[in-house]
Amino acid sequence: MVVEVEYAEAWDLEACAPWRPVSAEEARERDAAGLPYVVVYREPCRKAPLEVRLVSWRDRYVGLWVYDDQGRRTYDLDMRLLDDPSRLLRRFSVGWYYTGPEMAEFDKACPRITVDLLPDGRCRRTEERQGQDRGSYATSPRLRDDERWMDRPAFGEWPLLSAQVHGFNPPAFTAAEVAKAAERGDAGAPATCWRPPRPAQPGPINELFRPGVRVTDGYHPEMTVVEPRRVGTLRVPSGLLAVSGPDIDHGGGPHITVPVPPGEYVLDEARVHFSYQCEWRDTEVTTTQTTAVRLLVSETPAATWEMALGPDDDPRLFVEQQIAGFDTDGATGCFADAGAWEPLIALFERGLIQGESDLDGYEDIDDDSMFMQRTRDEASGGELMSFATTGDGTYPVWVGRSEAGEVIGVVVLVEGMPELLPERDGTLTDAAV
Repeated sequence: MVVEVEYAEAWDLEACAPWRPVSAEEARERDAAGLPYVVVYREPCRKAPLEVRLVSWRDRYVGLWVYDDQGRRTYDLDMRLLDDPSRLLRRFSVGWYYTGPEMAEFDKACPRITVDLLPDGRCRRTEERQGQDRGSYATSPRLRDDERWMDRPAFGEWPLLSAQVHGFNPPAFTAAEVAKAAERGDAGAPATCWRPPRPAQPGPINELFRPGVRVTDGYHPEMTVVEPRRVGTLRVPSGLLAVSGPDIDHGGGPHITVPVPPGEYVLDEARVHFSYQCEWRDTEVTTTQTTAVRLLVSETPAATWEMALGPDDDPRLFVEQQIAGFDTDGATGCFADAGAWEPLIALFERGLIQGESDLDGYEDIDDDSMFMQRTRDEASGGELMSFATTGDGTYPVWVGRSEAGEVIGVVVLVEGMPELLPERDGTLTDAAV
């Protein structure tokens, strides 16, 4: 079997075609420079590719997509280059098992199997036999070393990894004729093109604290940001801020820590005002809700926002839109002085969970805000303020920085990030993202 090999700068998912074809030599140069490129494997007379390999060494990423005769993706393998430059971790994979040629690509009813693998050998295999949201079966298999890792081939020496899927014996490769590319110009690849996986992005956090900005959460067509509500202050004498879920502390310390100058900082809430039709009252209701809580270090607007990482978080392993943050089983987070974490958590548990009355250093907050309890360590002066989230799970912690790189604030969204709406004149708000 002869398989044609062609190279391009990117792969257009919508068109299922290469974008800006390049010669093998140009692709080799991109490979050496760490720049993204793709390799497309085709069988003559077959419209859909057999396999597409996506490479970006600067992102430590190699992807593999396998297609069937209908042009549907049937397998997606995400590989990562970590500390050993000679091998790749089979980080994450998804296999789709279409029940017939008429089933659409990625149909929610399509059975699928995902494998989530970490370098230390931890593995989670999830089988969804009836498709998404219809039940799943998860196991933690132990894989051999050769099942977890793949040797890194040199440029031009990659095997057709899907040969067995397509029923091929080792194929013979031939270079495809390079199609004439459009003029290069300065424009990057269109939005329909593949790009290396990125972790979750912050969104326009600044705008959540800017009165007058219009947003939507997807359920309410229009919501207007109102003045942030100041709730109180938090003392952080150690200079290390903790952001964590106080309800599932297991003695390992806070999930996230952020260095800040020792001091006392404002705690406030971002809020939106909106109206909606209340069905059970059969009338229109106007309300104000909290979208985020913030520890404000400086009044200077953030130039950038970044996701805070815990000690075990490795960005090289993040798949598309992955988040890091603190976990909660009780819809609760907290800001606290990390230097007094243990005594502050002990007070929190004694006051809230054990219900001790008249407990020194513990205070319930009843002011209709998202903040619920305060504890204070008399020895250090460090404090903890807990706040409600809208559910259990993992919540990312966003750190805002000035142009000089100084921390100006730390934000937790209590729900998802709303979407900006155009200003009244039709322009979008200028947001730092």
